[in-house]
Amino acid sequence: MQKNVNIQNKRARFEYEILEKYTAGIVLQGSEIKSIRLGKASVTESFCEFHNGELFMINSHIEEYAYGTHYNHKAKSERKLLLSKKELKSLQRSLQNKGLTIVPLRLFTNEKGLAKVEIALAKGKKLYDKRETIKDRDNKINLDRLKKSY
Repeated sequence: MQKNVNIQNKRARFEYEILEKYTAGIVLQGSEIKSIRLGKASVTESFCEFHNGELFMINSHIEEYAYGTHYNHKAKSERKLLLSKKELKSLQRSLQNKGLTIVPLRLFTNEKGLAKVEIALAKGKKLYDKRETIKDRDNKINLDRLKKSY
């Protein structure tokens, strides 16, 4: 079992421009937290939506716990996120703007062992923005290679 779990959504930073970040708790079942602590989760394809004033993370994948019984959880299901009322209202107001969405950036455990999700209010990038990101990354890699050779 890993002490600190840090599952990244690398695709989110490529696909979206991050505007604001929030840290939220997650409502989980016992077998879900055990799988997360083993590092058997993914938030790459997930996104967040509001249902009746509550925020849910949809399409996140937490593998079934290997030693679980018939009480095991479903791998893909909606998971409620825990934020303060002030943060929820702020996010809901921000989502009224066209082109904004909420995406999870990383799933991690804090020092107490509780599972948390870092979510972000994000705006989708255009194709030319993605090309520029790739170009910047390649330039940085080439520059690091040149520095290393000297």
